[in-house]
Amino acid sequence: MNMQLSQFIDHTLLSPTATPRAIEKLCEEAVEHQFYAVCVNSGYVHLAANILKYERVLVAATVGFPLGAMATEAKLFEATHCIGQGANEIDMVLNLGALKSGLVKSVREEIAAVKKAIGKNVLKVIIETCYLTDTEKILACELVEKAGADFVKTSTGFGSGGATIKDIELIKGTVGPQTKIKASGGIKTGKEALEYIAMGVSRIGTSNGIQLIKTQ
Repeated sequence: MNMQLSQFIDHTLLSPTATPRAIEKLCEEAVEHQFYAVCVNSGYVHLAANILKYERVLVAATVGFPLGAMATEAKLFEATHCIGQGANEIDMVLNLGALKSGLVKSVREEIAAVKKAIGKNVLKVIIETCYLTDTEKILACELVEKAGADFVKTSTGFGSGGATIKDIELIKGTVGPQTKIKASGGIKTGKEALEYIAMGVSRIGTSNGIQLIKTQ
């Protein structure tokens, strides 16, 4: 069962004080436990990709992180830069202010532009559920799906809250089967992670990956 849960985990280190050595350790742990991917800030993609180039573990990179309020051009540059540096997946933060203002076309076009820029690589869009009403969460999910992104992701882990069962149910009820779900933020035990997976979550984002596989 360890192997099964580990293959749902994006082993994550996004701390502003993360050192190159800490990223190396993250990658070593991901290889040892056969996690699906590591998730790192864009400045560390080259390092992680070099360490993992002969391994099965993928590299996911954050874009527009953690606020989502960057210019679209900045997100596009960061996303294409990360893919060029060896990232396989992009975890991009949605523009929350634009969403809350009803600028739905702008939000959808930004997501679509990033997806187009990274081609066949996976795009996960972080909707930061803790800052949204249920109506806004549904709208965000609809825009992510319409824009052609691969995943709706709940949280950055830097907001006021993380993944919840209620939010996963809401997302699951909004998107079709072609749009996957990544639960992230505040997941402390393997039992909790397995509960999300049983609900249909395809990926777990956590900085506690080793703890999760020990506590399922």
